[in-house]
Amino acid sequence: MILVRHAAQRHVGGDPGTGIESLHAFSFGRFYDPDNLRFGAVLACNEERLAPGAGFGEHPHSHTEIVTWVVEGELTHRDSAGHDTVVRAGDVQRLSSGGGVRHVERNDGTGPLVFVQMWLAPLEPGGEPAYEIVRGIADSTPYALPQAGAMLHVRRLKDGERSAVPDARFVYVHVVRGGARLDGDGGTGRQLAPGDSARITDAKGLELTAGPAAEVLLWEMSG
Repeated sequence: MILVRHAAQRHVGGDPGTGIESLHAFSFGRFYDPDNLRFGAVLACNEERLAPGAGFGEHPHSHTEIVTWVVEGELTHRDSAGHDTVVRAGDVQRLSSGGGVRHVERNDGTGPLVFVQMWLAPLEPGGEPAYEIVRGIADSTPYALPQAGAMLHVRRLKDGERSAVPDARFVYVHVVRGGARLDGDGGTGRQLAPGDSARITDAKGLELTAGPAAEVLLWEMSG
C-alpha cells in the first residue's frame, strides 16, 4: 500500500515573528491529528526554516531518536551531554535522547537555514543519551539506526536517473528538493514534488525516477 501526502497537507507551525517557520508532516504539538500520529517508527518529519539569529532555546527530549538533515545553511547544536557542533548540508546528525537530554538548535550564520528533522521511536525506551554526526554522507552509504530498527538512505539523483526503493515492511520517502516519480506497484506512477512524502507498507520492487534532479530521503524500517 502506498499513501502519498503532498507538501500542502503539512501543518504550518513555528513562530514567524521570531524567524521560525515549521512544516509538520505528522501530528505535532498543537496540531493534533489522531489519524496521523506515526508511520512505522517515524513520529515526525519537520521542515524547519530559521532566519539568521533565530532558533529553538534549550528544551528537553526523551525516548526519541532525532535525526537531522540540513538542506541549506548551518545548524548550531548544543546539548546537555556536552556536544557543541555545527551541522552542514550533507551531514547526518543523530541525537538519541534516551531517558532525557536537553538541547539548543540555532542559526548562528548570516544566511537562511533550512533543515529536515525526523523523530523515530526507539525499540526500547530509556537508556543514556548519545550523539553522532556523520560528515558528508555518500549516496552509497546508508545510515543505520538500530535503536529504531531503521536505516536512512540518501538519494541524490540526476534528471532521469533511477534508484530502487528498499524492499521492507515500512518505507517512508521524503523529497527534499527536485522531483521524482514512484513506480513499480502496478500503477501509473506517483509524482512527488519538494515536501511531498510517500508512506509505503510492504514495499517490493519499487523504484524512483528523478525528474528533474532530486534529493530524497528514504527510511527503511523493519516494523
